[in-house]
Amino acid sequence: MAKASFFISLMFMGALVLSVQLSAFEEDVFKTSQGDLKITCIGHGSVMFAFAGKIIHVDPVSLAADYSRFPKADLILVTHEHGDHLDLATIESLRKPTTEIVVTEKCAGKVPKAVVMKNTETRTFQGLRVETVPAYNIVNMRGPGVAYHPKGDGNGYVITFGDRRVYVAGDTENTPEMKQLKNIDVAFLPMNLPYTMSPEMVADAARAFRPKVLFPYHYGNTEPSQLVELLKDRKDIEIRIRNMK
Repeated sequence: MAKASFFISLMFMGALVLSVQLSAFEEDVFKTSQGDLKITCIGHGSVMFAFAGKIIHVDPVSLAADYSRFPKADLILVTHEHGDHLDLATIESLRKPTTEIVVTEKCAGKVPKAVVMKNTETRTFQGLRVETVPAYNIVNMRGPGVAYHPKGDGNGYVITFGDRRVYVAGDTENTPEMKQLKNIDVAFLPMNLPYTMSPEMVADAARAFRPKVLFPYHYGNTEPSQLVELLKDRKDIEIRIRNMK
């Protein structure tokens, strides 16, 4: 009995330590028709969702956090092949035998046993509807005619959690496809020049598809408060600033 009690205490302590570690990251909870959706803003382009007993990681990379502190994944979504979004070692550390992994075509040969989704596809994983949205540059270029993120290479993802639709845009500008989105409850839009969007571009996109809650994320060389000022007249769009540099 004493040995059993000792191991139970160890398990409790381990769970308590994990809870304390994760509490260092900012969390938001949204009510859905199928229970709470918990969103953890990890950092940079990395986000975690907990819903209906499932854990969904988007672009888990070690530069954002020590992923040994996080629960393993039921579903992993990778937006594109750049090293600050695709981290094979971190993906493998989160993988279980039942984990499903969704990647772009350019990531296909780099992630074993992953499912490739092209732009504008819709599929179901772990009981969740997942739609892809093209993620690419229109204005910002690496060189003449060479985009930082060429069209066709990257995916944004719209994930449906009960009656809530969440859009994680990946590295992109305010594309026509983004601006045509409908019924988005929560949106994560990148805001780091010169690679993705300026605050003005994010504001333009938000005015077009009107997410109920907007998280600027993956931001650098930009100031989130500028976005708040640009959208101060839009009472229908709530902006939440989290530490997502």
